[in-house]
Amino acid sequence: MEPTNQKFLERVVSQKALQMGSSFPCQICVVGFLCGVCLTSFFLAVLTSVGTFGFTGISFSSLSMGNSPLNSSSEIINVITSSDYQSKVKETARWVDSKGREPESDDDERVSLLTEAWGALLADREPEESEFSKRFGLNKSSLPNTPHLENCKLSAQVNKHLDARSGAGRFPPWTTWKGSLNMYPATETDKNLRSFKDQPVSDGAYPPWIVGSDEENYPLTRKVQRDIWIHQHPVNCHDPNIKFLVADWEKLPGFGIGAQFAGMAGLLAIAINEKRVLVTGYFNRADHDGCKASRGSWSCYFFLETSQDCRDRAFELITNKEAWEKGTIKGKDSYKSKEIWTAKVPREWGDPWSYLQPTTDINGSLIAVHHKMDRRWWRAQAVRYLMRFQTEYTCGLLNVARHAAFGKEAAKMVLASLDKDWPKVITNQPKSEIEEFVWSNHRPWVPRPLLSMHVRMGDKACEMKVVEFEEYMELAHRIQMRFPHLKNVWLSTEMQEVIDKTRSYPHWNFYYTNVTRQVGNVSMATYEASLGRKTSTNYPLVNFLMAVESDFFIGALGSTWCFLIDGMRNTGGKVMAGYLSVNKDRFW
Repeated sequence: MEPTNQKFLERVVSQKALQMGSSFPCQICVVGFLCGVCLTSFFLAVLTSVGTFGFTGISFSSLSMGNSPLNSSSEIINVITSSDYQSKVKETARWVDSKGREPESDDDERVSLLTEAWGALLADREPEESEFSKRFGLNKSSLPNTPHLENCKLSAQVNKHLDARSGAGRFPPWTTWKGSLNMYPATETDKNLRSFKDQPVSDGAYPPWIVGSDEENYPLTRKVQRDIWIHQHPVNCHDPNIKFLVADWEKLPGFGIGAQFAGMAGLLAIAINEKRVLVTGYFNRADHDGCKASRGSWSCYFFLETSQDCRDRAFELITNKEAWEKGTIKGKDSYKSKEIWTAKVPREWGDPWSYLQPTTDINGSLIAVHHKMDRRWWRAQAVRYLMRFQTEYTCGLLNVARHAAFGKEAAKMVLASLDKDWPKVITNQPKSEIEEFVWSNHRPWVPRPLLSMHVRMGDKACEMKVVEFEEYMELAHRIQMRFPHLKNVWLSTEMQEVIDKTRSYPHWNFYYTNVTRQVGNVSMATYEASLGRKTSTNYPLVNFLMAVESDFFIGALGSTWCFLIDGMRNTGGKVMAGYLSVNKDRFW
């Protein structure tokens, strides 16, 4: 009896449910429920895909407020290929809260779009307009200005103009013209302007690669740089009185890039003392696919040390036996190793090193006098001259580095000045003349103040006192006590343990190259070989140049690399920024 009653009850419930299910209100509820499920799935899929952005050829890490660092296994500073930007812009619904305000996710979407679009323009093969428009829904011309990037092609053109003699052996236009201003198209009525631009440079004009006044640089820097350029660029390279010194860059195993720079500084000193024009030869660190037409040459990264005419003449004389016998040409083998590494500093400018300003801090005290002050001053002058102008390739490496490190911050800053509906609302304004010619000389934006820190450890312990990362950060804190708005650190190091320790400093923003680092203690030569020639050259040079441009610098003077960075800063208008070192130079 009980089972029968149960079946009867089930039939009643089933019939009632059928009647309810066939009712119109219930059908509406079911349809509404299914639509809600579909919409929820759609928005979840969109939100998880928007904002994905990455570099495969180059990667920089930014560690802020205790975030753990990114994976450090990818190669650094390979020029980005177009395949690195495959994510497409997707249409998403715009959520508005009860007060009519759009949430932060919409701003994040715009930041990601702008950052990625800028990055696509840095690709080795820049996308065509149609491809760019299809990928981002934008035209290239509609992109706002990139404050953190430099126009490398234009800069190379301007610098080439400033590094060559004009007709009749006249000086380059080293007058009051800077940036693109010398390219301003004067009209026929601007006779005074044309006349002034055509005049030979006066005795008081100095090279444009020197920033700041005499007081902001090592003594006589502007005059010395001018005189070196004149020495290296004779009016007539075929004059029989012109003598040459042709030398490859040092390439012995175990020689770091800093030692190579120091060696060439010695050769430049010898050339000046002997009234010879220095001509550099094979540079092994440029012997990789990235250098393309200038493979194996210093000209891959920086402008050559002399004119092409003088180089052609020197290489022509190399095969001339009589030229060797007369001493018209010499090579690196003409000198002993000690003569190169401890080359006599040129004395034609007196002894300006004797009145170097005491701006180096060690253990809380300024170092006013030390051994080898003349070598410190000269190496700074020599390296500054050799690196006076970056090539388009080097400029591109720095662009990629800045974009990977600061691109998102730059995008947020730019979007704050645009219409809130960008990119749906775009206002294109033609570039004014002041933007094109006057403001062209402004350096790319970086978050300032910026502290550069080079932490050298590993096998360097056999040459100098090695200290832990904590001591470097103690010096950083000293700077911050005087400049409390300092919080950004450009960190360069070969040790993974240093990167790991940055997590202990959550109130600092750390930027560093995302490159495989040493775990344990191996030689620098072994470490560089594991990275490959291209990476082991490109990423240190980027770190070097970023350190030169930073507001403050902390390093170890016992490291040749830090020693040279300090020299570049002291010939780049940074003398009064000072230098905090964790140790002394090993030769002092």
